[in-house]
Amino acid sequence: MSRVEPGTSLGQRYRLERRVASGGMADVWAAEDEVLQRQVALKVMRPDPGHEELFALRFRDEALHSASLNHTNIATLFDYGEDDGIAYLVMELVDGKPLSQVIREHGRLPADQVRSIVGQCALALGVAHEVKVVHRDVKPANILVREDGLVKLTDFGIARAVDASGHTRAGDLLGTPSYISPEQALGRPATGASDLYALGVVAHEMLSGNKPFDKPTPIATAMSHIHETPPPLPDDVPEDLSGVIEDLLAKDPHQRPENARAVAIRLGLADHEIIGLSLGLAQAVYGESALEEQPLGPDIGADIGPDDPTPQEPTRTVAVDVAALLDD
Repeated sequence: MSRVEPGTSLGQRYRLERRVASGGMADVWAAEDEVLQRQVALKVMRPDPGHEELFALRFRDEALHSASLNHTNIATLFDYGEDDGIAYLVMELVDGKPLSQVIREHGRLPADQVRSIVGQCALALGVAHEVKVVHRDVKPANILVREDGLVKLTDFGIARAVDASGHTRAGDLLGTPSYISPEQALGRPATGASDLYALGVVAHEMLSGNKPFDKPTPIATAMSHIHETPPPLPDDVPEDLSGVIEDLLAKDPHQRPENARAVAIRLGLADHEIIGLSLGLAQAVYGESALEEQPLGPDIGADIGPDDPTPQEPTRTVAVDVAALLDD
């Protein structure tokens, strides 16, 4: 199969309808499951002759990791397949906006909404960490907010199981520079604490409207996580919320909260509380028409959509040993 386009059928079951987003190694398509007669999202690996084997391994990893996760705040994986050399994931089609888009449209978000979004992400990470899966790329583009305020963490494409063999090249640093932890910037393995740090960066960005670590180059941005403190949060941020974020952004991973579930508890969320979220969050994201029947562009967390005029910062593989730079 040389081309993937509208009308293409994969696995003699999934008919592609329209491309809704593009990421670093894959495109996301809205598709029709012709067996179950339902709409799904297909994440289709883009051909890359130079890295096809590596990307295919990561794709299979994503399928394995996602299949082990079952939680309201995690996008559900339905299927994995290969068709004439094209690997694809079949996932739930989430009618929601990437948090990156929400921040661009609204700037600073109200503290109550930030509390809910961060808490729901923490619940999702808690489930992943309990089965020893580290996400490694928590960022606004991988967080979807539905019309009813429910949050979905997506894109476990570079996740890995703790102690598992990683599919990387020597010297590669996986992740998005604006959100990687200091230990990742130093070339050390990512842990659950690294995901919590990234969540703290996302929370800071929502409350301030700007990335707290953002330099002209990926290397400079990575270095800033090691050496610089984030800008102060606005004065109107509640003390308990700012305290959680301060702890999440601790340079030493041992100084961060002990686990993701503890973060959700500190923010006042428990599993049963994420169902039926208040209209306030939905209106903050979608406006007064939040409850009207308005289909939204589907997405499962890829970096940018074809109609999105503002590209999101891509997940980068920074082929450099940052720790070596520090020794110079």
